Amino acid sequence: MPVGGACRSTEEDRMATTIRRAVIPAAGIGSRLLPLTKATPKEMLPVGDKPVIEHTVRELLASGITDITIVVSGGKSLIQEHFRPNPALADQLRAGGKHAYADAVEEVAELSRGGHITYLHQHGPYGNGTPVLNAARHFEEPVLVLWPDDVFVAEVPRAQQLIKAYDATNCPVLALLPMNPTDSQRYGVPVVKEDFGGGLLRIIGLVEKPKPADAPSQFAAIGGYVITPGIIDELREQTRRWYEHRTGEVYLSDAIHAYAARRTVYGQVLNGRWYDTGNPADYLVANFATALAHPEYGPLLRRLARDSNSYNGHIT
Repeated sequence: MPVGGACRSTEEDRMATTIRRAVIPAAGIGSRLLPLTKATPKEMLPVGDKPVIEHTVRELLASGITDITIVVSGGKSLIQEHFRPNPALADQLRAGGKHAYADAVEEVAELSRGGHITYLHQHGPYGNGTPVLNAARHFEEPVLVLWPDDVFVAEVPRAQQLIKAYDATNCPVLALLPMNPTDSQRYGVPVVKEDFGGGLLRIIGLVEKPKPADAPSQFAAIGGYVITPGIIDELREQTRRWYEHRTGEVYLSDAIHAYAARRTVYGQVLNGRWYDTGNPADYLVANFATALAHPEYGPLLRRLARDSNSYNGHIT
C-alpha cells in the first residue's frame, strides 16, 4: 500500500496539505503541580528564561504555523498578558537606557502578531478532547494540536516533523517516542500495524495507560497531533454521548482510537528530546536541561554541579 493511499480516497482527499492552524489547550488547573499552580497558570511557569507556553508558541511559528488558538479557562489571564503588546513598558525601559529589555518585551509581543494568536474560553465536559473540539469544530482542514506544558528540543521542531508526516500521508498523525515498557501506564500506547521506515508507523488503535504486560507496542504517544475533520467528528459524537449519560470525560485519545478502527492513522517517531513539565520531578528536569543548554547559564550550572560536594555556603 502506498503511504497515505487509504486516506486520499476519503475526506482527506479534499484537504490542503499545508497546515497553518494550531490549537493549544490551556484550560487545565495543573493539579499535579499544586499549590504552585494555585494562582499561577502552569503554562506560565518558567522553563529556562521563558514561560513554558512560549516554548510551544515559538515551536509552532518556527514550523510555519500562522494561526494559533489558545483555549483557556478562568484564571488564565496571565497568558494573554504575557503575549499582549505593552508599549508603555517598552517606552519606560528605553527611557532608562534598558534597550535590550525593551527589545525583549517587544519581541514577545511580535509572537502574538506572527502567530495571529486568538483566545477561546473552554466550555463543555471535562477532558482534553473538549478544548480541541471547542477550537476546531468549524475547521474544514487539518489542525496541529500541542499541549502547553511540553518542551521538545530538537534540530527540527516536533511540529515540523509532524507536518512533514502529514504531507506524506494526508492522514491524522500522532507524535511518538520509544518508551521503556515499564512506563506504559503513564502513556497512551499505539497499536502498530505496519512500519514504513523513517519512523512512520501505521496504527490501528491507541490503548490508554496499559499495564506493561498488556502494552501493544514499545512506543508512547507524547501529546502532539495532526488531527483532521474526521477526528473532530469523533469528538463531537463523544460529547453528544456525554450529554446523554453525564459520565466520564471526553478524551482526544478515545476519539483517535475510534477513528483508527475504521480509518487510516499514522504515528511518527520523533527525533529529539521531550520534557513533560506537568509534574514536579519532570518540571525540575526540564528546567535543569534547558538551563544546561543555555550558553550563559550552562557553564554556571556545570560548575555548580561539579563543586556541589565541596559547597560550604559561601558566595563564590
